Amino acid sequence: MARIPESFIQDLLNRVDIVDVVERYLPLKKAGQNYHACCPFHKEKTPSFTVSQSKQFYHCFGCGVHGSAISFVMEYEALPFPDAVRKLAESVGLTVPQEAGGAPDAPRAEPGVFDVLKAACDFYRQQLKTAPAAIAYLKGRGLDGKTAARYGLGYSPGGDDWQALKQVFADYDWNKLVAEAGLVIDKEDSKRRYDRFRDRVMFPIQNQRGSVIGFGGRVMGQGEPKYLNSPETPVFEKGRELYGLAQARGAIRDTNRVLVVEGYMDVVMLAQHGVEYAVATLGTACTPEHVKKLLKLADDVVFCFDGDRAGRKAAWRALENSLELVADGKKLTFLFLPAEHDPDSYVREFGREAFESRMVQDAVPLAQFLLRELSSQVELESEEGRARLIHLARPHLVKVRAPAYALMLKKRLAELCRLEMGELDLILGGESAAQNASVQPDYPPEGERPYYGRRDDDGDRWRGRGKGKWRDRDRPLAPLPRPKSRRDPLTQVLQLVLTEPALAVRAEPLWQDWPRDGRAGLLVELLQAARAHPQFERGSQLLELWRDELSYTELARALTQGAAEFERMAPEEREVEFAAVLAMAAQALSRPATLDRRAELEYRAAHGGLTEVEKQEYLALLASR
Repeated sequence: MARIPESFIQDLLNRVDIVDVVERYLPLKKAGQNYHACCPFHKEKTPSFTVSQSKQFYHCFGCGVHGSAISFVMEYEALPFPDAVRKLAESVGLTVPQEAGGAPDAPRAEPGVFDVLKAACDFYRQQLKTAPAAIAYLKGRGLDGKTAARYGLGYSPGGDDWQALKQVFADYDWNKLVAEAGLVIDKEDSKRRYDRFRDRVMFPIQNQRGSVIGFGGRVMGQGEPKYLNSPETPVFEKGRELYGLAQARGAIRDTNRVLVVEGYMDVVMLAQHGVEYAVATLGTACTPEHVKKLLKLADDVVFCFDGDRAGRKAAWRALENSLELVADGKKLTFLFLPAEHDPDSYVREFGREAFESRMVQDAVPLAQFLLRELSSQVELESEEGRARLIHLARPHLVKVRAPAYALMLKKRLAELCRLEMGELDLILGGESAAQNASVQPDYPPEGERPYYGRRDDDGDRWRGRGKGKWRDRDRPLAPLPRPKSRRDPLTQVLQLVLTEPALAVRAEPLWQDWPRDGRAGLLVELLQAARAHPQFERGSQLLELWRDELSYTELARALTQGAAEFERMAPEEREVEFAAVLAMAAQALSRPATLDRRAELEYRAAHGGLTEVEKQEYLALLASR
């Protein structure tokens, strides 16, 4: 399937000016080197939305949105990436080329499938007007006409007519698009087809652009299944889509919150009562793709489930699929309603204020829900039970990639198990101790000027930068200067290379032997990408390579933070800083294996003793600290 070449995307970003792009949608005011405005993605009175012309990047300090010109068009117009690229390309007179291979830019459907689905949707909506039983059912559920029209509700005829869609499609019996769209079922034995949806209230499912991609049909009385959904089609994949998202996008943006429920009627009735930021999964458990999409939409994600066994099982599936994706700064909570209520019935009986109040007060944070569910399976008052809890929690802890979130989760687990953090780290294998070990490189004596630079042609002498003086090789070099900040060196390297990608091109590739997983792996990928694209002058160009990756948000945040801290440095000073923190990062990443081995030997010394060889190894490890 054709996709847009990466080289074209970079060329497009070089040709457009983000200030011009944003000003097509909202007025900008110059403020120093940047431009400011009230954020278009959330309500605010004081402008916190900043556009940097030098970095070709925008960031809102209020709601946290950020990105390039492509990102802005995607968010503002609710367009998928390929359409946003095409829109920007048209504005500068470019034609978007295509190249073979890679992921599809759009659903793999023949022309006409969306037209077929829209025609069926229009037919169902028209049929609702002349279906007294369906109208009575919806009124009995408390639904008003305005809400029904907003969500495009309809009715699929039943009775003796098994081919009602023949009224829409004259070539019903052989039209392959009608079958491809999931509207009919073909019987292999009789070679005949009939309508998939019969005598049901119809809920059109739309993608983010508002195009109909499928349907959900609900019976009005007794019958199974209660809800019948469209099958998987070239334009519809249940594990990726969310019902009601097209209608909820504006409210989600304004509130920075998205509520995930289980039923179509839940979404519709919540919206009718003013809770307009609700969406629903489509007859399937919440998948990682759902979670990924939800976390892009808002910082506050609330999963709302019934309080029965099935509801808790669904909540647990959502939790499992969220652990690897949750990021620091994001909030995931779980709301369980009383057994006799679902969101539809609760908001109808008690109203919006009561529902939202319950959501704020009773929603359980992800970490609390995880440990509460695991703790219910053990006896916390016994040592065996607490040991069992650690055993149960371990596979979930290793999934969490957000450093601050993982640390808080471990801290809470340690409290439950009546352990110190160091003791828990030892049990879990020492990973956390290695990650959090403070790295103290050797620095020159206080008051002495550090010496560094390049070697002459024969390698005998070194020259310091900016001074033009040569130094004999047998005189030891002082280590690199102490960086101005004492924060995590991996984070600083990340921020610096996004501030000035050329730093990685000029530096010695100390990262070649670094781990290829976790944050170190992401940093290695970024450094290698910067070296592979020496033409990139801005971090926003580098960032676009991660457009569809889970780490895009983390990198975008690092770009914003790095620009604020390092952009004002002189180029020479920034290069010195980069060399220093790169060396510190290399030192930090060399320590975990040593720490793990030392912890292992300490544990064995306390539980049976060490051999003479192991004792010598342990002493050597202590000496290397």
